[in-house]
Amino acid sequence: MSNLETRLAAYVASRVPEARDVRVSGLDRLFGGASRETYRFVLDYDTEGGRVSRRLILRRDPAGSLIETERAVEFGAYRAFHGTPVPVPEALWLEEDASWLDHPFFVMEELVGLEASPQAIIGSPYAEHAESIARQKWTILGEIARADPIALGLDRVMTPVAPQECWQRELLRWERVIDDDELCPQPVIRAAIRWLRRNPPPPPARVSVVHADYRTGNFLCDTDGNIRAILDWEMAHLGDPLEDLAWGLNPVWRWARDERAGGLATRDVAIAHWERASGLRADPAALHWWEVFSSVKGQGIWVSGAKEFSFGANQDPILALSGWLMGNSQDRAALLQLGHLS
Repeated sequence: MSNLETRLAAYVASRVPEARDVRVSGLDRLFGGASRETYRFVLDYDTEGGRVSRRLILRRDPAGSLIETERAVEFGAYRAFHGTPVPVPEALWLEEDASWLDHPFFVMEELVGLEASPQAIIGSPYAEHAESIARQKWTILGEIARADPIALGLDRVMTPVAPQECWQRELLRWERVIDDDELCPQPVIRAAIRWLRRNPPPPPARVSVVHADYRTGNFLCDTDGNIRAILDWEMAHLGDPLEDLAWGLNPVWRWARDERAGGLATRDVAIAHWERASGLRADPAALHWWEVFSSVKGQGIWVSGAKEFSFGANQDPILALSGWLMGNSQDRAALLQLGHLS
């Protein structure tokens, strides 16, 4: 076993007292995300009932990332939604002590034989099921909006917010990220921020769990078009559920290069699925505010990643590519949402 495999096996042995001859093998880094280091591995150990073998995922904090996030929130979301109408992998262990693997981390199950890539999902065989995938995608998002954060215990790991403060807290957060991390001026997004402050949205009918990165690319789908898991809860928080709906409608996620949100369904169809499942109405003016905000938030993510790469905190090339390619796309999306781009 490699050094990291050996240390991970020692950690599992400490968490599973009945386990004997604990072995970790096949540890393999997965690239593509940039908020955590992600590895897959196979865990084997003996118990009185026989040999146990599981395919698992390690999510470890990196030295630098696209955006600073809280691992306890991500882990808590997986734990809270497991076994509910919102499908997620099983979360096993959260470890805040960096001495085990040099950085805090958590471990969850790996779901195999499934696809997450948006480029793959807009192609065969998934494209044949686009209507069904779209219905599931926005129905599940509606279930997230419907869920009671207190009943799920998520109020213990997510900061409470009053309904009338949802928009202010999120706008201030992402404006600060841009202030701190931009490597060059952001005139389009600064104009969007000014518009958002002049046109505040009404408070939401209820404060909900917000996934905060709910889009094609962050769910796992089988070849029959069934969504099997919602991933990447690292930015989850309590807030206005329209934030999630607007994020998925952002033009930067039109992977099929047409008008379909997320490469799956038209805007009206997506909203209709969400409204039926959530029991909420997507007020057009409020949703438009959150759509403009989504471009501010998106640009905050891209400039933060670009800074991490430029300053050498994280040399994953996805950070540089995102800052370069997605930054321009996000500006165009903001201009479109503000009515300045046809």
